[in-house]
Amino acid sequence: MAPRRPDVLSLPVELTHDHAKACLAQLVSGVDAQASPVVVSATALERFDSSALAVLLELRRTCLRAGKTLVVQGLPKHLGDLASLYGIDGLLPST
Repeated sequence: MAPRRPDVLSLPVELTHDHAKACLAQLVSGVDAQASPVVVSATALERFDSSALAVLLELRRTCLRAGKTLVVQGLPKHLGDLASLYGIDGLLPST
């Protein structure tokens, strides 16, 4: 029997420049196992910088290359505000 696939990918508690590359690699490795839309939960995210947006944007590009869309659940208000400031909030649909 195949292992159960996770329904949602998750961001860690901390996502800063120091953690971005490893976090992105882990998220990207989970895209193929996901149906569309690929759902990533940001509910655990407490400490972050603009690198969190870079990770989400690259994850979105990965999803698009795979013919899938990305939805972010529980995007922290401050991160959403930062996305708006940069004019990319429309690229990261959230629930």
